[in-house]
Amino acid sequence: MIPGHWFPGVERNSERMEFRQIEAFVNVVRYKSFSRAADASFLTQPTISTHISTLEKELGVPLIDRKSKEAIPTPEGKLLYRYALDMINTRERAVVALKRTSQEMDGILEIQTSSVPGEYIIPSLLAGFREQHPKVRFYLEQSDSGIVERNLMGNKGEIGFVGSKGAKELAYEKLISDSMVLITPKNSKFLSIAGGEISIEEFFHEAFVWREQGSSTRKEFEERLTSLGYDPKGIQVVARFNSMEAIKQAVGDGLGVSVISAIAAERSVDTDCRRFLTFKIKDIDLNREFYMCWNRNTALSPRAESFRDYVINAVRGGTLSQDHTIE
Repeated sequence: MIPGHWFPGVERNSERMEFRQIEAFVNVVRYKSFSRAADASFLTQPTISTHISTLEKELGVPLIDRKSKEAIPTPEGKLLYRYALDMINTRERAVVALKRTSQEMDGILEIQTSSVPGEYIIPSLLAGFREQHPKVRFYLEQSDSGIVERNLMGNKGEIGFVGSKGAKELAYEKLISDSMVLITPKNSKFLSIAGGEISIEEFFHEAFVWREQGSSTRKEFEERLTSLGYDPKGIQVVARFNSMEAIKQAVGDGLGVSVISAIAAERSVDTDCRRFLTFKIKDIDLNREFYMCWNRNTALSPRAESFRDYVINAVRGGTLSQDHTIE
């Protein structure tokens, strides 16, 4: 039973919770959907519904609010969810310890990531990790750093990758250093100064292709503009994207300019015939870091713990030691 808690109307000798019911419940809450929980569990939706209904009957309380469009936990469901995650992860850790072989590790690792790590850092890490653990599968959700942190604090996902840190509930591990650069179309104005640096005044009034509000790149650039006396509200945003590749394509097509990660600027599909120009920005420090993070207050599953350790070893071993800062 959940230590220190008891649901009203539940007799102690009537409790018959099973792990398959707990797993079904966790997946419904995690994915906010019975159908998506079924896909993640490789079960049918009726089976998931039966597990949840049985669990609710045994506990004597509703756990999922079925009236809303999404499957949202009730107050009792939120209470159970915190303990259910620890129960499942503790069981998996025990199983892995008993099997004592990495080849036996399986299941789904859910990762939350902001755009730059998701597009340019994580793919190679997943490939390398899966060579060691071929039975592990990955679910990756890409958003911005703010959403990643909120999702991890809400136990949606186990490992996150962000471009800033600030949530005390999360633990952070630095991955790589990076910087922000200006990218522009290859028009006459910018071709005339290509290869040099550019001042803020030279591009501040240009049309901007920009990131969403929660983007760490956008947040840090606007904060540094403010420190120099510029009002970020003066930026003329003509389009907003949450995809780095879409931003680069739009700039290359002449829609406007943008400030993006140096990693993203360097790792273009069309590197040899790049359709945009890249500039270091004068008189402003635009260096920053990317981090891996996880919830301090929730026990990680064995696969999440192993992946975290794999990434840390890759960083310390030099695999991710590339420095993209600009002096």
